Amino acid sequence: MRRTVRTAAVLSAAALVMAGCAGGGESEPEGGATEAGGTTTLVVGASPVPHAEILQFVQDELAADAGLDLEITEFTDYVLPNTALAEGELDANYFQHLPYFEAQVEEQGFDFDHFEGVHIEPYGLYSESVESVEDIPDGGTIGITNDPGNQSRALDLLVEAGLITLAETEGDATLLDIEENTKNLEFVETAPEQVVVSLADVDAAIINGNFALEADLNPAEDAIVLESGEDNPYANFLAVRSEDKENEAIVTLDELLHSDEVRAFIEERWPAGEVLPAF
Repeated sequence: MRRTVRTAAVLSAAALVMAGCAGGGESEPEGGATEAGGTTTLVVGASPVPHAEILQFVQDELAADAGLDLEITEFTDYVLPNTALAEGELDANYFQHLPYFEAQVEEQGFDFDHFEGVHIEPYGLYSESVESVEDIPDGGTIGITNDPGNQSRALDLLVEAGLITLAETEGDATLLDIEENTKNLEFVETAPEQVVVSLADVDAAIINGNFALEADLNPAEDAIVLESGEDNPYANFLAVRSEDKENEAIVTLDELLHSDEVRAFIEERWPAGEVLPAF
């Protein structure tokens, strides 16, 4: 059984609880693993692509034999999944990488833990007006996330592309740490889920892999600069409340996410390397 609720960034946490209710008057669990007839139900929050797709594969092909039933709640932003987890509306979430996770734990005081990485979505620089980095005009505009953890990642990609250099910094780099900007690029900051929407209004934009995929962009084919998957520290993983790190059902779910079957699914579903297994 699988019920998916797509949750827009504008929804409040209270609305999210209401959105988790199925039709016919039967209420969905509000987090907290529940067991019935030897099967444990887990409510897992995820970005629609690729996270929810990977979880759906687990639900369809692997969960029943492992005694699990996944209820997948989709989120279209990066804020609500952690809020919902902290408030007990989810048993786990699957959408974030370590730098973002650590920044959120520090800023918000979440008592969270996490498992090992499942997949990597290479970060890309995209454009509707130029075909190479060299073609970006002097004084051109670059769309970039305002999320600190991912902004640092985006800036690293621009360094790799030869567009900027960064000053040495102890924490995550920000736009204020740009040291050289030979093309005098202007940066347009916006929420990560909105960067892809602004692509037509800028000369180029650095877009998170999941939002690129949702917009029918193929990172492996459409990006003019693409992050390497080798030794990439941005693997996405299953996050949980610290008290649930050893929960048997959640541990089983993480084992399924690291199975040979899931690796094969990722490689077959995204054969061009748009999404890469991290294990």
